Amino acid sequence: MKEELAGSYASLLGYTDEELSSIPEHAACHSYGCGNPLAFSGVKEGDVVLDIGSGAGIDVLLASQKVGPSGRVIGLDMTPEMIAKAERNAAEADAENVEFRLGEMEHMPVEGSSVDWIISNSVITLSPDKEAVFREAFRVLKPGGRMLISDICLNDVDHSVREELFQWADCIGSAVDEETYLSIIRCAGFADVRIVDKKTFSADLPNRLSRNSGIVKTRDRM
Repeated sequence: MKEELAGSYASLLGYTDEELSSIPEHAACHSYGCGNPLAFSGVKEGDVVLDIGSGAGIDVLLASQKVGPSGRVIGLDMTPEMIAKAERNAAEADAENVEFRLGEMEHMPVEGSSVDWIISNSVITLSPDKEAVFREAFRVLKPGGRMLISDICLNDVDHSVREELFQWADCIGSAVDEETYLSIIRCAGFADVRIVDKKTFSADLPNRLSRNSGIVKTRDRM
């Protein structure tokens, strides 16, 4: 029942049945994001993609299909347990063009100007130093590279949810409002910063969390 619920949640976030069926069930059922950033990307064959906060690897595995054998996908996560889960899922999917690195998003173990795309799904909002995250993102992107993230802002969060202290700590404790979020991105050096989609989730979801999530698309230096 728990896996069915997780699968339904992933569908709600914008993952298609075809996408979910193309990756191991364990990866599909352990999606804790707030959208599907790849749905709005132009990731193509041969690209290098970095997923910040890759978790069990759902977006890494989907990106690996887009970049093909000539491309590469790097999953970055700060917990050894999630790295281990992601590596098992990648092995089950026979994804040979992916790798997972242990590290913090404020100090990414990634070379400068080395990736074409950065994706992230409901992770950057958890950082108390978002400025550092986006400075690092700008550093590792190639000139003209792009970043496409799905994340949580505080706009229109239901008052009853604000009173749930555990929900604050777990998911929205470090969230900021939309205007502040976009300003942080621009201050890191990104151009053409825009929101291309929004979803507002009601508090009757299983986790009883009303989240205002947006897909933010950015462009690196021209």
